[in-house]
Amino acid sequence: MKLASTVDARLHAVLADRAVDLTDALALRPGAGGPLLAFLERGGTVAELAALDLDSLPSRPLAALRLAAPLARPGKIVGAPVNYLDHQAEMGEQRTIADYGVFLKASSSVIGPGERIRLPYRDVRTDHEGELAVVIGRTASRVPAGAALAHVFGYAPVLDITVRSGEDRSTRKSFDTFTPLGPWVTTADEVPDPGALGLRCWVDDDLRQHASTADLIYDVAELVAYTSHVMTLHPGDVIASGTPAGVGPVAAGQRVAVEIDGLGRLEVGVTDDGAIAYADRPGHR
Repeated sequence: MKLASTVDARLHAVLADRAVDLTDALALRPGAGGPLLAFLERGGTVAELAALDLDSLPSRPLAALRLAAPLARPGKIVGAPVNYLDHQAEMGEQRTIADYGVFLKASSSVIGPGERIRLPYRDVRTDHEGELAVVIGRTASRVPAGAALAHVFGYAPVLDITVRSGEDRSTRKSFDTFTPLGPWVTTADEVPDPGALGLRCWVDDDLRQHASTADLIYDVAELVAYTSHVMTLHPGDVIASGTPAGVGPVAAGQRVAVEIDGLGRLEVGVTDDGAIAYADRPGHR
């Protein structure tokens, strides 16, 4: 099932060009994280969704909905640096995720489809990174790789936006608007092999990234297992699994889109409204 959240905090199942409203049937009381997070935090499962009679529930044309990020404020967002071999070569990097470990992004950096990345600086390059997002469905602590996928609820396209300045990754990647996510979460039962998904990322009409998740250094199971040995993963947490080669800059007025086989297409704009010079940032000496 494909699960989309709307700006009025309703949860919908996406069925081709229609959206079925699940909110009342699931008795959801969304908080700041949105309806899908409310569902996951109360122990909601794919089996519970499958038991719903979708034909009896209200529906509308998908085009009539204003979509929000499927998880507006995840408990945490975990990033995987240098997790594709071609990106390692592109960067001239000797180390990979095996050496760097994972990093955290602020949950306040999430935006949804159709929103805009806001560039913080006028004079420092900001890059796109198209990635596969892994959404946790069951608490995971020190799980082995062989059991890790049982803790995954679903998958979605995500953009990990990055300022190319000198600060730690968590700073450079945590600006507000720096984690576009969506357009929906596709449940894991519809993704037989998360290691066989084509990923493409465009800036305007320029195809910048074209790869397969088969090329991940740590595949999804290994990534969940590794991360769960560092920190407990809770339902609704998101892991951004790393980006392939083709990373490049974005500029105001451009459109950035990431599409993953079977998971949909996420598209956002770019603005420099409010951008400042890097030397004018607070605390600069």
